[in-house]
Amino acid sequence: MGYMVRLGLWGAGTSFSDFSKFLGALDKGGVGALELVAMDMKARGMYVCRTLSYKGAEFEIVEAPLEAGMEAMYNKSAEFWAELRIEMLSANAFLPNEKPNSSQLWRLYWSSHQRFFRHLCMSAKVPVTVRLAKKALLANKCVVIGLQSTGEARTEEAVTKYGVELDDFVSGPRELLLKFVEENYPLPEQPEPLSEDDSVKELHRKRHSASPGVSVRGRVRKMAKWKQDSDDESYLESEAESADDSNDSDDEFQICQICSGEDERKKLLHCSECDKLFHPDCVVPPVTDLPSEAWICYSCKEKTEEYIQARRVYIAELQKRYEAALERKLKILEIIRSLNLPNNPLDDIVDQLGGPDKVAEITGRRGMLVRASNGKGVTYQARNTKDITMEMVNMHEKQLFMEGKKFVAIISEAGSAGVSLQADRRAANQRRRVHLTLELPWSADRAIQQFGRTHRSNQTSAPEYRLLFTNLGGERRFASIVAKRLETLGALTQGDRRKNIISKYSVVYYCRAGPSLSAYNYDSNFGKKSLMVMYRGIMEQEKLPVVPPGCSTDEPETIKEFLTKARAALIAVGIVRDSVLANGKDTGKLSGRIIDSDMHDVGRFLNRLLGLPPDIQNRLFELFTSILDVLVHNARIEGTFDSGIVDMKANSVELLTTPKTVHVDQMSGASTMLFTFTLDRGITWESASSMLEGKRRDGLGSASDGFYESKREWLGRRHFILAFESTASGLFKTVRPAVGESIREMSLSELKTKYRKLSSLEKARNGWEDEYEVSSKQCMHGPKCKLGEYCTVGRRIQEVNVVGGLILPIWGTIEKALSKQVIPLQNFSNALFGFGANLTVLFVQARQSHKRIRVIRIETTTDNQRIVGLSIPNAAVETVLQDLAWVQEIDD
Repeated sequence: MGYMVRLGLWGAGTSFSDFSKFLGALDKGGVGALELVAMDMKARGMYVCRTLSYKGAEFEIVEAPLEAGMEAMYNKSAEFWAELRIEMLSANAFLPNEKPNSSQLWRLYWSSHQRFFRHLCMSAKVPVTVRLAKKALLANKCVVIGLQSTGEARTEEAVTKYGVELDDFVSGPRELLLKFVEENYPLPEQPEPLSEDDSVKELHRKRHSASPGVSVRGRVRKMAKWKQDSDDESYLESEAESADDSNDSDDEFQICQICSGEDERKKLLHCSECDKLFHPDCVVPPVTDLPSEAWICYSCKEKTEEYIQARRVYIAELQKRYEAALERKLKILEIIRSLNLPNNPLDDIVDQLGGPDKVAEITGRRGMLVRASNGKGVTYQARNTKDITMEMVNMHEKQLFMEGKKFVAIISEAGSAGVSLQADRRAANQRRRVHLTLELPWSADRAIQQFGRTHRSNQTSAPEYRLLFTNLGGERRFASIVAKRLETLGALTQGDRRKNIISKYSVVYYCRAGPSLSAYNYDSNFGKKSLMVMYRGIMEQEKLPVVPPGCSTDEPETIKEFLTKARAALIAVGIVRDSVLANGKDTGKLSGRIIDSDMHDVGRFLNRLLGLPPDIQNRLFELFTSILDVLVHNARIEGTFDSGIVDMKANSVELLTTPKTVHVDQMSGASTMLFTFTLDRGITWESASSMLEGKRRDGLGSASDGFYESKREWLGRRHFILAFESTASGLFKTVRPAVGESIREMSLSELKTKYRKLSSLEKARNGWEDEYEVSSKQCMHGPKCKLGEYCTVGRRIQEVNVVGGLILPIWGTIEKALSKQVIPLQNFSNALFGFGANLTVLFVQARQSHKRIRVIRIETTTDNQRIVGLSIPNAAVETVLQDLAWVQEIDD
């Protein structure tokens, strides 16, 4: 926005002297401040934005737990990949040190590893997907199944290898494994056998030729010729003549290598190997007749035979090593073929839902496997026909679905771009859409993009979304958080349409209001820090801030056992490895260390996590998210956590007084108003009991659900909570008498460490009602709290002040007022500090979170009036009003 100077958001007469000041202020304010800028621009007519309402859309999380057979398959696969990695490391170690493809090998290994286990996750959800689809069809609805990948490459490779007619559908994971091992298993180079003639020639090339001895007579003749021709006019000519004479003399007289006697060359034996000359009588045994063919002296003959023998032994050793590696590779391929692995999910779903005649496929595939009419075997066939080109096949399938000729559609990321599958009023098929997500990507915005295929304007009904996930740690936790945020937003696109009524005189406008996707993105600064803390704790470099899942502080051996298993798991997936590189390349050796680049790589952790057995996978992920929750909780307390626009929720929200106009913009006439609300966050005993009974009545409760009492006292009192297991995350939600449902969820181990379950409902009721009543008048620190009425920690009824309306013109004023606020410190004896009788009140600096600008959204429970604005702490209200009055006087 730096070039948009005519908007008047910065410059003379505004809160920001230049764009850099404007940018700096919004950077401090975080995502909520950015949202507020959009709202201000809309209020002043500078910005127009239209988004589709998602009213009526339903969201449901459907868990697809691993069946016994699938869990055994998953465990076996995780074990096989760990063994394959060790085998690849061993095979790679036998290769020469110069391995230019070593880093490429491990990149291919881990990418195949990730795709393999994503395939398994998809396959585990196929039975539930088919069951839900058939149920929706029986209810006179139609089904859209969304996935990211189709497994087309694996299918085409299998067809190329085995032919177009197969016994059954192709197993994507198996073909992926076979392809990886066949193409990338490290094999030493196969040596070529050495023949007799090749051996002699190779030896002859390697040996240096010996210069034949030259006779004294020949040397003298050459020297004389050189001296004679040195004064000649033509140096080149004399050199040539000298060379000719030299050759003649060398050919004429040669020296025997044994007796050193001179003789004519033609009378001497010439060895073709060492190029030396011998008298026939000097060699032992003597040679009577000069050989007509190439002759080898006895010494060279012995050396040649020794060399050939050694060479053959060396080549035999190389061949043996190659055959052993090849045998290991073939054995691995046989093990892969014998593994019980699932079929390609896409082909499996299409087949179980009636085949291509019943299912519209809108993907990037060019061909598919179809079951034969007699039910025996499958055949590969192209998706297009003579009348329909490959480019138009997806549009044709979409048309069949919209016309009601097919009531099931399968869409992939590659094939569904720009495709509309909503219950359009203009289409024949106006059945309500049930959108099943078989494969949820790590990127939430990509998932949201696919959800939009079935929700468009001009539709008769909004879709039902069913998010399918397994009970595996990574996928399960991610899906539950995505679903929770989608429910909070009430929308699936960039944000939802929210009406913000400031007053009866102000403009009604719409905005993107809601937490940003980064709020539940693990690959954030907090996620990276959590990962580093977890790694250091597992490697016993630092103490873990939380108790590992399934462990207890009363039993230290359980923690030690978990850390041992966690280290073994990290070794199995290659996170614990050697940090020392040889020649700039990873040696692959284990040293019990995690390299620096992996310490903050959350994406790599999430991807590798899927390759672990379900039990340790879930425990590791729960440990990671528990640490993340602690860090985020601490950041919220310190006021350093950016959560965008925060929803202030309570059982009762009422306007305390009539909104007060505190500023009027001279240019636009828009006003800034102060709203004061009273919030009652408490939960009565009757409501808490009803919540617990409802869970049990619906069959969703667990044995650990119920009322709990804190083990430790706080200021002479024990606290009471209601805890029940969440079906989405597997953790426990907690409800407190004073503040209602807590944002942070607890693991069962943490719950039992801090609280004890109450068997007596009478004791639970008395404690609950007592805490409910006391919290209406004081904070959790008791009547002697240093901050007095300004402390809201654990207080059930509290006042909230919100400055709404036009904010940007007074941004700087509010920011300064918040930064200099102080809180009166009461209930201190003057004599204690020795200040004398005149000092009655001390002042302390406000909490850091109260000094930071926070954007909140609040909605009244009686008339649903919704206000979005800046939260003003009670202690800072007077300062803000005084500064705003001063600014207004200057404007006037």
